[in-house]
Amino acid sequence: MKTLLLSRSDIRELISYKEVVDLCGKTYYGVGEGTVINPTKVNLPMGDSNPFPPHNSSMNAMPAYIGWLDMAGIKWQGGFASDQRKAAGLPFIHGMNILCDPVMGNFLAVMDSTLISNMRTGGQTASIMQYLYKSRKNVKVGLYGCGVQGHTQIEAISAVFDIEELKVYDIYKPAAVKFESEMASFVKGKIVVCDDPKDAATDVDVVISVTLAKDGFIKSEWIKPGTVYFAMGTYQEADHDTILKADKILVDNIGQCMHRGALREVVELGKLKEEDLYGTIGELAIGTKPVENFENERIVIVPIGLGAMDIAVAGTVYNKAISLSMGSEFSFDM
Repeated sequence: MKTLLLSRSDIRELISYKEVVDLCGKTYYGVGEGTVINPTKVNLPMGDSNPFPPHNSSMNAMPAYIGWLDMAGIKWQGGFASDQRKAAGLPFIHGMNILCDPVMGNFLAVMDSTLISNMRTGGQTASIMQYLYKSRKNVKVGLYGCGVQGHTQIEAISAVFDIEELKVYDIYKPAAVKFESEMASFVKGKIVVCDDPKDAATDVDVVISVTLAKDGFIKSEWIKPGTVYFAMGTYQEADHDTILKADKILVDNIGQCMHRGALREVVELGKLKEEDLYGTIGELAIGTKPVENFENERIVIVPIGLGAMDIAVAGTVYNKAISLSMGSEFSFDM
């Protein structure tokens, strides 16, 4: 049995943001109904949150089974912030997806995971927004972080919503200015580059943070009632009160979200327990934990990231590649 090898350029030809948003929504629904299996991710720290080894990096192993594809797989990806990698001009995120036939055990495909990961990170936000804003097409968005993930957030949201106003803030203002010009074709309304970080959260429907900040720079008083805050970062982007004063907190996976990202510190301090969560996004998707009429509530969403989404997208890419005879084949048995 030969394994299909797919490059990032292959993947770019085979999948669109609209498809990724749809697949993210389908995955959340599958997790909620039990037809998608998504174990808690395993983290291998290599210096980003521990003293040894001193490489300022970490890797995540994220296995999953996708029921509607009858396919298993694992995403093996991490963030590498070593001086050597920066000097080589290589991006922070790097990894691979590996797909497996759950009956025969054959490895179906190996492919780059970076593009899929970036696209589905934006796609998961857009799909959750579809569950929250069922009958709305226009939204106002506040975004913190104008890097790669910031771009994919807006590209994915714009695939299913009309962004009537986008307010952006980045600690490095030239990045925000460049972002404004690069995103102009995706945003139907105006883009405002904010000098003061609190302005990016003012008079918007959705606030998204995709930064590497660890200092809780986003303040609770910035997130007004009727606002949905997506805490996408790996570390502590918002202060504790942003979490503790939320009316509803939803997570994608309880096991991983209680120990990583926006909730980790308040959990370690004993200020937040599992029973304080409103529910999971899978429960939101299947309707057992609806979020409706929240104009007087502050909603916090913490999607650390489900490997199942990556495998769902990768499996769809694989099936398309097979039908179009794309990619190259390699036999690991020889």
